[in-house]
Amino acid sequence: MLQIDLWKRIVIWGMCALGLLLAVPNGFYSRVEGYNDAQKAIEVGQEVSVDGPFWPSYLPSGLVNLGLDLRGGAHLLAEVQVEDVYAARMKSLWPALRDVLRPERATIGTIRLQPGPTDQIRVKISQPDQMARAADLAKGISQPVTSLTAVGSRDLEVSFQDDILIVTLSDAERVASDERTLRQALEIIRRRIDEVGTREPTIQRQGTDRILIQVPGIGSAEELKDLIGTTAQLTFQPVETSTNDPEAAVGYGKELLPSIADEGRYYVLEAAPVVTGEDLVDAQPAFDQNGRPAVSFRFNPSGARRFGDYTADNIGNPFAIVLDGEVISAPVIQSHIPGGSGIITGSFSVEESTNLAVLLRAGALPAKLTFLEERTIGPELGADSIEAGKVACIIAFISVLLFMGLSYGLFGIFANIALIINIGLIFGLLSAIGATLTLPGIAGIVLTIGMAVDANVLIFERIREELKTAKGPARAIELGYEKALSAIFDANITTFITAVILFVMGSGPVRGFSITLGLGIMTSVFTAIFVTRLLVILWFERRRPKTLEV
Repeated sequence: MLQIDLWKRIVIWGMCALGLLLAVPNGFYSRVEGYNDAQKAIEVGQEVSVDGPFWPSYLPSGLVNLGLDLRGGAHLLAEVQVEDVYAARMKSLWPALRDVLRPERATIGTIRLQPGPTDQIRVKISQPDQMARAADLAKGISQPVTSLTAVGSRDLEVSFQDDILIVTLSDAERVASDERTLRQALEIIRRRIDEVGTREPTIQRQGTDRILIQVPGIGSAEELKDLIGTTAQLTFQPVETSTNDPEAAVGYGKELLPSIADEGRYYVLEAAPVVTGEDLVDAQPAFDQNGRPAVSFRFNPSGARRFGDYTADNIGNPFAIVLDGEVISAPVIQSHIPGGSGIITGSFSVEESTNLAVLLRAGALPAKLTFLEERTIGPELGADSIEAGKVACIIAFISVLLFMGLSYGLFGIFANIALIINIGLIFGLLSAIGATLTLPGIAGIVLTIGMAVDANVLIFERIREELKTAKGPARAIELGYEKALSAIFDANITTFITAVILFVMGSGPVRGFSITLGLGIMTSVFTAIFVTRLLVILWFERRRPKTLEV
């Protein structure tokens, strides 16, 4: 019997109404975007003009985010120098290795750090015949590799050649370290970009050591590089001495760094830091006692303890604050500094102190980034892309409407109504999940417009065939929907699987296409099977025609 239960009708119309309601804000894009920005400013305590964009609070305010190719912005492809992490790991490991070997000097003799590759620690032992004992001591500081794929492996490999003890990272630890480094770099880049309130950036890993960064709405690739390219490696290091000679020789385990505040002065520092920026939990722009811009900071408990212990034991000694290989300041420790908080002073402007606080708060990049590709896409090109996309959608939309109307008459009009609802549902879903619309995404919508009526064509052709068997109109409509159902599902399921594969395996524009294609398939099947059928049934119940013109 040709009928749909009342509760099913309510659910169908309710889903259509909800989807169209979610899509409504996109028709007032600039106004809703301004309203959302104003709401975010209010949340963080900023003042907002009362003449700002108005949007009713009882209506949804989610928008389809425009991608880089539609809004304009910056595109970067960065390579993470994972070798820097190996070198930093070896540098930080030397104090622990030294503390293990020193108590055994009566057995193994004197120990002396030797120059060598940055990813190795090379120690000369004065008693080569006790090298096996020294190697056993060194192996004692190794730890299990923190990776599910390397269960049972240790993070260090210890070997020796003649009188040289060699400590390096194991292959399993290098793989695990690379993975941690990429994840940490992704998270820190995301934090830094989010700090400046940029809308919907695309930050994705590509391959083993590369990161794709696309930020719509930003002025240029240089501006984006300035934001994320600074490593912001903050360390607090003991000072050995200072000099005006940039070529001064320093011992191994020491380093010579320039001063920012005092041009021409260089500091000889112990390479192993007492505390690093990783121990920071907060950094805020502030002013020192003389009213000059500065940055206040606060350490976590472990960092606060190390910082407090060092200042208590080294009163009267200078202590260097180093940022990205340059000494910001080297104050003399006047007293014990408990609590793990302090202030960084220097020749900052207000803007520089604010930016430094943002970088420190977001965290330090674990390794240097090398930018392999950079592009700036102007907003004019984005506007042209949007206009071209609009034209393509309108042409496709009108062509399909005319074809369906001329081919199937009143039933074609029902299909056209369902198609209009279908497009609204696509934008409603894109708004609800916060998806980003790109130019390939628009191509996915255009393709969906063509595919959306394909299901209706199958149904209407089946109804035509059933009418030829002299069945009544009601039975012909019912059988048309029933017999076309398997073909509709087969065709759309295979296409949906393709969309899922594109989403999982692809990146960037390919994903944008797969998202709109996948959502379009779901809404197309819904409107073809339920919406058009409900429209046909409503018409049939009212008119009760004796014949059908399909």
